[in-house]
Amino acid sequence: MATQNENTTAPPPSTDPAVYHKQSKVFEESPLPSEPKAWIQRAKQVANILAVDAAVREKDNQSPIAEVFLLKASALTKVLGPAKYGGGDQGWDVGYKVVREVAKADGSLGQLLGYHLLWSWTSAVVGTDDQHERTQELIIKNNYFVGGAVNPRDNDQRITDAGDHIVFNGFKHFNTGSVVSDLTVLEGVYEGTDKHIFALAPTQQPGIRFLHDWDNMGLRLTESDSVSIENVRVPWRDALGWDEKTKEPIASVLTIPWATLLLPTIQLVFSNFYIGIAIGALDFASSYTSKNTRPWPYTPRPAASGVEEPYILQRYGSFFAHLRAAEALADVAGDRIRDIYLHRSKKRDITVAERGEVAEWVASVKVFATDTALRVTNGVFEVTGARATAAKVGLDRFWRDVRTHTLHDPVAYKKEELGRYVLEGQIPTPTWYT
Repeated sequence: MATQNENTTAPPPSTDPAVYHKQSKVFEESPLPSEPKAWIQRAKQVANILAVDAAVREKDNQSPIAEVFLLKASALTKVLGPAKYGGGDQGWDVGYKVVREVAKADGSLGQLLGYHLLWSWTSAVVGTDDQHERTQELIIKNNYFVGGAVNPRDNDQRITDAGDHIVFNGFKHFNTGSVVSDLTVLEGVYEGTDKHIFALAPTQQPGIRFLHDWDNMGLRLTESDSVSIENVRVPWRDALGWDEKTKEPIASVLTIPWATLLLPTIQLVFSNFYIGIAIGALDFASSYTSKNTRPWPYTPRPAASGVEEPYILQRYGSFFAHLRAAEALADVAGDRIRDIYLHRSKKRDITVAERGEVAEWVASVKVFATDTALRVTNGVFEVTGARATAAKVGLDRFWRDVRTHTLHDPVAYKKEELGRYVLEGQIPTPTWYT
């Protein structure tokens, strides 16, 4: 039994899906976008809806049931799914851009969407072809939202054999999105081995118990609570990449470089919502500056308005240039991830060197996106003025969101990794964070 922490708190209040009834109905009655530009436009529409009260919702800190309902209604949750099951059939390049757009308005919802897309894709990387087909049909046909209890810094969940099922037990201090999900990705180590198993399980069951203890300064609506996993049963046939008859991992699935692609894929999710949050901060700040920021009068050549202040113009110009560069770099890496899945999925024949090369593109984005997002979300206060620090303005949420998640795994190690790549030609050994 998972008894590490029994201090379960009551579930927090949640938002009501009825709030978005009209907008959701419009999406549900509209055909799915068929082109990348149309999907990105759909994401912008969702972002515009979320932006209206993003600062208020962030302060209220209610479970985002309504906002996830909106993501589902808009079909952004299905952007990567096969068209034959009702999905958008888009590549990861589009998925990343959709996450970025949503994050411009609401960092928490951008993160939730990005994690959902990653966990929905798990079977494409560590599952058999049959398992991936069944998983995609389940998720896309039902428009399920997927969370994950896979924090690798915690002790592994324990997996035991129970005939035609496996049973998960354990505790995770962080899991993002599972509270508002339909399915949760579980991961642990099979008894008597050092072998890991991924599987999806229905979230709403007695054995998955959330402690509702996520109360951090940023990304407050991501429901990244602790979770207790107690005797959660999953059929052996759904143990991703394992043979249900021999109860052994399938070497041709799990011992090849392809099986490590989840890590660069999700690391690029991180960078895209960092960039989106920073662009959102710049947009928010520029509107505030235009309307409210006063010029500094105690100077030999006072400007006529805040938007004519030379130092303000220079800072905005620098922020804008760096964010454009971050987007461009993220798009290059996104295209490379897309091409791997588009052209190599059938044979899963990516080499160690190819996997390492794409990981270094992703690491480059992570370094630049982290530095730029922190610089922008902090620096916007210098171009908006002291009054912009008022709680009612809500400008601080952008920095709090970026600062919170950029501590996820130390970017210093990404820089060191890139240094070894430059000086020694050394590609990174796959880990839970590379």
